[in-house]
Amino acid sequence: MPFSKLGLSPHLLNTLLKQNYAAPYPIQQEAIPAIIKKNDVLGIAQTGSGKTASYVLPILTNLQELKKIKNRHIPVLVLVPTRELAMQVQEVFRQFETSLPLRINSLAVYGGVSINPQMQALQYTHVLIATPGRLLELVENNAVSLSSVDTLVLDEADKMLNLGFKAEMNRIFSLLPSQRQNLLFSATLSEDLESINQVLLKNPVIIKIESESNHIDLITQTGYFVEDNKKGPLLRYLIKTNDIKQLLVFTSSVYEADNVADKLRKNGINATAIHSKKSQSARTEALNNFKSGKLNVLVATDLISRGIDIKFLPYVINYELPRSPKDYIHRIGRTGRAESPGEAISFVNAEAQNHFKVIQKKMGKWVTMIDAEKINLKDY
Repeated sequence: MPFSKLGLSPHLLNTLLKQNYAAPYPIQQEAIPAIIKKNDVLGIAQTGSGKTASYVLPILTNLQELKKIKNRHIPVLVLVPTRELAMQVQEVFRQFETSLPLRINSLAVYGGVSINPQMQALQYTHVLIATPGRLLELVENNAVSLSSVDTLVLDEADKMLNLGFKAEMNRIFSLLPSQRQNLLFSATLSEDLESINQVLLKNPVIIKIESESNHIDLITQTGYFVEDNKKGPLLRYLIKTNDIKQLLVFTSSVYEADNVADKLRKNGINATAIHSKKSQSARTEALNNFKSGKLNVLVATDLISRGIDIKFLPYVINYELPRSPKDYIHRIGRTGRAESPGEAISFVNAEAQNHFKVIQKKMGKWVTMIDAEKINLKDY
């Protein structure tokens, strides 16, 4: 089904054509008409499936009917878990909003930067993309009112509820009008998401596109049995012997992310860490440099990874395994996207071997394992 059959604004259709959008993704085919009709939606689709545009395009279409807004009263609120994702979502809004006859103002707000410019920029904003903590700060400073929110979007709703945002989210919900359109989007369907679905959504259109685990055939997976003291040399060995130019490395903690990046730099490899303890400017610079190819290795934690969207990323390495099989699939799903092959490598110490077996069982695919003891790592 072409975009022209989905009920979008003709101005948006022209922009899609100019930007060579050939046909809608499955999530877009189902979500766009439902959102235009003002239905509540629960959309489950992997990252990289066109999920953001599936709500951006119909929201912009519906906003064309809104002739006037009250200053600092936001009609559309998009809640996201990270600064990176907030900026990414705003990029998609800005990609399309400039082509519309009715001027639409979108703004991304998040912590880690001065609040004053954000307060000033909130004048006559139609779409506010926000992390929960900064949004509440703006509300407390009377910089924004949520009493006129007509459409609420929770992007990566599962992560927001799993990462300690629940109290903040409940405060935000209490400030919203009871009559509104609710749109929940996530890469996975967790128990928390099912429970919030029951509370927030009214007769929702439920859209479930096959998960990342059904797209991993493009990804070559390899595991290495390796003890912690050999992980650094093994990582450097793999980078140098495979001549890897762009690599995303996952760790389970901020400390380890910094440690891995530091050791790589000391060994002549252009690497940096990105995590919640870094300043916003440092995170933005690192991500831009990585996407452009100026930075070879980005070492990230799981939370920050939600804002990393690169279509042709060739390599992902799990320096440490994630806690859950869902997070493992999400991690390796950073590669093997846009119909391009990718390679995912996992380091597994003795303590994590049983856990990795559980991950493989849940994934429904067994990973080829290599014993790192048989590799000469002396010069790495």
